[in-house]
Amino acid sequence: MASGWGITGNKGRCYDFWMDFSECMSRCREPKDCSLLREDYFECLHHSKEYQRRNRIYKEEQRQLRAASQKNKDGGDGGGGHH
Repeated sequence: MASGWGITGNKGRCYDFWMDFSECMSRCREPKDCSLLREDYFECLHHSKEYQRRNRIYKEEQRQLRAASQKNKDGGDGGGGHH
């Protein structure tokens, strides 16, 4: 993030996050005061929270599909056919 320019010659996608974090670090008493801005900057760079969330959603969808498939194999309504 040395120059702030992206590979296309425009402003880098995370430059604004970097500037907010950098500005905070230059005026804060302790680095931990800027931890949320740092987190935002790193999320912009790496998307780790987004990937974790997508992975959780995918796993839940797969769990629901398996449960529905198992329910269909077991006879559908799960009530044994008696009402």
